[in-house]
Amino acid sequence: MNKLLGIGSRIEHSEYGKGVITNVASNMYWVTFIDRGLETLELDADFEVIEASEDDLDTVSFYEVERSLRQILKKWSDVSEVTPIADKYKGGTLVLKPKDSSLSEKEIPIDTFFHKITMLRDRLRVMEQRINSHKTLEESEKIDLQQYITRCYGSLTTFNVLFANKSQHFKGESKR
Repeated sequence: MNKLLGIGSRIEHSEYGKGVITNVASNMYWVTFIDRGLETLELDADFEVIEASEDDLDTVSFYEVERSLRQILKKWSDVSEVTPIADKYKGGTLVLKPKDSSLSEKEIPIDTFFHKITMLRDRLRVMEQRINSHKTLEESEKIDLQQYITRCYGSLTTFNVLFANKSQHFKGESKR
């Protein structure tokens, strides 16, 4: 490799997949991969450069790098974040039992139901991004639509018990 890549450069590694360089040291890159998390690679490691950023020497806080990384991965990746289901529900079944006993119950694997819930969340996030980046919507219209999305998230908080990680819970309007 001829040129040192800077923070924010996007790469693809044959073993780790797609990732973004989050730090550069004298002998290695720190790369956060979509599926593998943080890995270090030698500067001369074999990977494909998807988009190079110049090697700037100014310092950036870890929070800013992490926030930028999330935005880059969401923008350029068709892969949604890995969202694990809580262990206590793995392999379980959701039973929908009608009040009328002459009607049959409906059983759904909780894993399937959980997948549909997380796909709904991903689609809400995409809609949110499209609204925020829309070129012809007025700011007041964006805010109005954003409030509807926030209310949708609030309606889905019932399903937070299914998530293994609290950081991935649905969050609606905060109560002040």
